[in-house]
Parts: sequence; structure tokens; C-alpha cells
Amino acid sequence: MKATIDRIEGKMAVLLMGEDGKAKVNMPLSLLPEGCKEGDILSVSIELDPEATEKAKERVSGLMEKLKKKGQGETGIIHGPEG
Repeated sequence: MKATIDRIEGKMAVLLMGEDGKAKVNMPLSLLPEGCKEGDILSVSIELDPEATEKAKERVSGLMEKLKKKGQGETGIIHGPEG
């Protein structure tokens, strides 16, 4: 996919995405290649990362288990927001 740097506003660049340039994305300049300027065309690649997705799911699942255990009283019952 191609993106054109439409303008730079402070530390942010406004990118026009795709062939038609209708989608606008604000991107920190720090994430763009050094020396980029208005009018430059960038090649953008977005890829699915199944390994990172699985790790994130495992991390969230572990946090949920900790919260469930913390919310259990002496009876072992998980209490809702009502107490």
C-alpha cells in the first residue's frame, strides 16, 4: 500500500493512504524514515502477527485469572460489582 505525506504538523505527519488517498492517518514523525518531507510517498505494509496475538491473549487471560482469584472471598464465590 502507498501513502503520501500530505503535511507535517509539529511532531506528527498526516498521511493520505491508498490509491485514492481518501483515508487520512496521523503518524508520529518518529515512526517514519529519517528525512521524510511533505509530498514523499511511502510504502506501507501491514501484517498479521499470530505469535504476538497469542502472547497478548495469554497475558490478558493470566491477568483475568489473577483478578478472579483476588475477587473471591473466603467462600470461594466471585463477587460482582454489587458486592
